[in-house]
Amino acid sequence: MDGQGARILRALTARARALAADSTYDVAVIGAGAAGMMCAAEAGRRGRRVLLIEHYHLLGEKIRISGGGRCNFTNLNAGPANYLSGNPDFCRSALARYTPRDFIALVERHRIAWHEKKLGQLFCDDSALGVVRMLRDECDRGRVEWWMPCPVDGITREGDGWSVATPRGEIRAASVVIATGGLTVPKIGATPFGYRIAEQFGLKVVRPRPALVPLAFAPEALARYADLSGVSVDAEVSCGDGRFRENLLFTHRGLSGPAILQISSFWDGRSPLSIDLLPGVDAPAWLSDLRASAARVENALALRLPKRLAQQWCDAHGIRGPVKALGEARLREIAAGLQNWRVLPSGTLGYAKAEVTLGGVDTSGLSSKTMGATRAPGLFFIGEVVDVTGWLGGYNFQWAWSSGHAAGQFA
Repeated sequence: MDGQGARILRALTARARALAADSTYDVAVIGAGAAGMMCAAEAGRRGRRVLLIEHYHLLGEKIRISGGGRCNFTNLNAGPANYLSGNPDFCRSALARYTPRDFIALVERHRIAWHEKKLGQLFCDDSALGVVRMLRDECDRGRVEWWMPCPVDGITREGDGWSVATPRGEIRAASVVIATGGLTVPKIGATPFGYRIAEQFGLKVVRPRPALVPLAFAPEALARYADLSGVSVDAEVSCGDGRFRENLLFTHRGLSGPAILQISSFWDGRSPLSIDLLPGVDAPAWLSDLRASAARVENALALRLPKRLAQQWCDAHGIRGPVKALGEARLREIAAGLQNWRVLPSGTLGYAKAEVTLGGVDTSGLSSKTMGATRAPGLFFIGEVVDVTGWLGGYNFQWAWSSGHAAGQFA
């Protein structure tokens, strides 16, 4: 080979090496939601070369629309008891190592004003976009690179690392983190991508279903109660292992409000809900005390329930006439019905109305310390894609921060 040929070969070799270096990363994070950005920022802070890939054209949309646009970003009370999972202890490690106080400290470093509402729920004073900007800034501090919008066509194992195929080209990474979320709110890009990757590499997936979601009335109940749409009442709702006392809201399709959203995660699709319309009240004694009154039953109930609900409930249960005309046995029967109103929903309103996905990547195949797949070293799953689902009220965001931080320390 002459001198010119040798120079050309050296130049081509150098160019190939540069291109290969440009497409090689320590960590590829798939999904730039709450968990994905937290993970990327933490890995970048450790000096890892990180590429964050997001298929949707808007960043952090689920954060932006959460909490009425103010982002219920954590809950002061977040602990393992506030999460549902096939392994209730799985979330314990990550939650202990990155707590609500840790995230509050991050928020305050970025001078995001916040306030506490009821039950330990924390919200931004202003727009939820402040949290999105904070996470983007943290990624920038970690020199995270971005491909957005950019879908991922597939992931394959290559030696000790991974190959990620995209329309912008193929990249290689020592670690891949799946932070693609669940199936909720499909209009902003939710897909089953994370579940498919888990199954591709031998992990089980707990059947996903909508959670923190309104419930629909069966046709007979809908015909009777649909005109109560907009009526709200303090109630205690229970089903299975769940019991919550918060507001219950009647809608034109069924039941919603915090109490219903909470209990929806515990509803098995077959069992009736038990609704106490007079929580904290000794209903039999209260009704007995009203026997001296000439008031009709529906008017008596309207002393504690919205008037329209009192009327509809009495009509539905065939209760008529004045309280004083009823015997003690009938009053006890009415009291029992008010405190154990059995309602069998016909279903949920689906992923479009759900706030989170129940189920996901089975935690039996993941390390609770690293969030890594035990059968596929270098592959991690975080956030909503995992079978860890929090209560309503900031718990799911805390899981995103905690699980993302955990994976970011090891990926």
